[in-house]
Amino acid sequence: MPRATQVLPRGGWVERTARHTVTLDFDDRFRRRKRTVAESGFAFLLDLEDATALRDGDGLLLEGGGVILVRAAPEPLVEVRAATPSLLLRLAWHLGNRHLPTEIGADRLLIRDDHVIVAMLRGLGAELKRVDEPFNPEGGAYGEHNRQPGHRHGHHHHDHDHDDCDGHHHHP
Repeated sequence: MPRATQVLPRGGWVERTARHTVTLDFDDRFRRRKRTVAESGFAFLLDLEDATALRDGDGLLLEGGGVILVRAAPEPLVEVRAATPSLLLRLAWHLGNRHLPTEIGADRLLIRDDHVIVAMLRGLGAELKRVDEPFNPEGGAYGEHNRQPGHRHGHHHHDHDHDDCDGHHHHP
């Protein structure tokens, strides 16, 4: 089976040279090794050195030559907007304080739907709307991609429980 062993970052290669295209949601774009099938039916093994968050427009270099274009599939998300920039910053802080995967835009945030978080945001004054869009959350400050609520913390240590983050503070 052909192996894709290297990621070519978006903008660092010419998309029209791609032989195949694969469209994946965020979970399937955060992998190290997985058998994958492109839209054309071309099957290949994603075989990277480390788990990597693939972004829309990245290329996967095949061992024998050729590139597969990565596209981000639309997913059900919640768009978070605010009446003022300072409120949007405050909402972003609350999401970050809970280590939630969040895509940050100039005037909005995108998160996965979670009724508890949606209720919290609504209570803080957020304007919320359900959307279907590609999801490209920020990577973590410690090289993580924060894809699961119970994610591991490889390079920092806290004396608190991450399952109940309301009201806790991070101290050096």
